[in-house]
Amino acid sequence: MESSTTIVAITTICYLVGAAAKATEKVKDKYIPVICGVTGAVLGIAGMYLMTEYPATDLINAAALGITSGIAATGLNQIKKQIGKES
Repeated sequence: MESSTTIVAITTICYLVGAAAKATEKVKDKYIPVICGVTGAVLGIAGMYLMTEYPATDLINAAALGITSGIAATGLNQIKKQIGKES
């Protein structure tokens, strides 16, 4: 798997975790970016150990790459919301 594909996969999974958290209505919106970031960090670290072509080779960079992907998922959701408001 190419490294850019890995990042997209982590972002997609984090987006779905964030959407699931929002759907429960028990999780306040302000916590969703944190949930996505933590999910991304866990997936980033797992990716480092499980994927031979993962773009990070140490824990800090693997976690940072995952967190960035998780936060990007939150940004994608906001872009979708803002485009919806303009219509």
